[in-house]
Amino acid sequence: MERVKLNDDLELSRLVYGMWRIGDDADTSTRHVRAKIDACLAQGITTMDQADIYGDYGAEAILGAALREDPSLRDKIEIVTKCDIVAPIGRHSDAPCKYYDTSKAYIDAAVENSLRDMAIDRIDLLLIHRPDPLMDHRETGAALDALVASGKVRAVGVSNFRPWDVDLLQSAMETKLATNQIEISLAAVSPFTDGDLAFHQRRDDAVMAWSPLGGGSLMTGDGPVARELDAIAADRGVDRAAVAVAFLLRHPARILPVLGTNSLNRIPQIADALKVELTRIEWFRLYQAALGREVA
Repeated sequence: MERVKLNDDLELSRLVYGMWRIGDDADTSTRHVRAKIDACLAQGITTMDQADIYGDYGAEAILGAALREDPSLRDKIEIVTKCDIVAPIGRHSDAPCKYYDTSKAYIDAAVENSLRDMAIDRIDLLLIHRPDPLMDHRETGAALDALVASGKVRAVGVSNFRPWDVDLLQSAMETKLATNQIEISLAAVSPFTDGDLAFHQRRDDAVMAWSPLGGGSLMTGDGPVARELDAIAADRGVDRAAVAVAFLLRHPARILPVLGTNSLNRIPQIADALKVELTRIEWFRLYQAALGREVA
């Protein structure tokens, strides 16, 4: 499995296992969760993607149970997590409404909760989950710098930020923001031309892609995209998912797809995407099918 260097202290696996749905599984036992992680490790997928809000603020603790049972597992994986979304569920059930909080007090508290829930002493990559319209970039930037300096976090980044949001926060930081996790897939192709990917390529950032299968729509839908996916999949002896992920891997921006299937039957197939090397013509056929038109 290819490794992608985010900074001098951290590398991630090119494919990332997303745990946003881990609490939705009928079986959240330590045994079952460990089986999912082992299926990832067998393919070289070592990076696990979390967020404090996942599973109604419970997904991190589900992972933590597996780490408590076998502490040696910690040294085999990298843990990504996110914070700043406050929703009236779980530990924030008394919140009057959903909102974002990028204050130092909230970020520090969220990190402590994540460390405790996952039974770890350091987060490998901490992301600000959503742009906060009330963000004081100096306060937020200083808080992130302090977390890196303290050793509680190895690297920091953002999620769902536009280029100007990244620039604002970065302007108040000593630590380089290591990544931006954004929605990119054949069902969400705007980052290829709206400046998002170009911005990060210029910064030499690795970009993480959430929902690379379009929330499952690319697996179940029909139409032009499905037909192109199926044609390439049949030629390469893989399924649609592998081709849809290969579409992202083909881009020079070093996109790291985050895949979150709960199925133990599907997890061992995640790395099939690495078997597919799309030609430029195949990539553009998929892209134009997603656009619904020929490129100008």
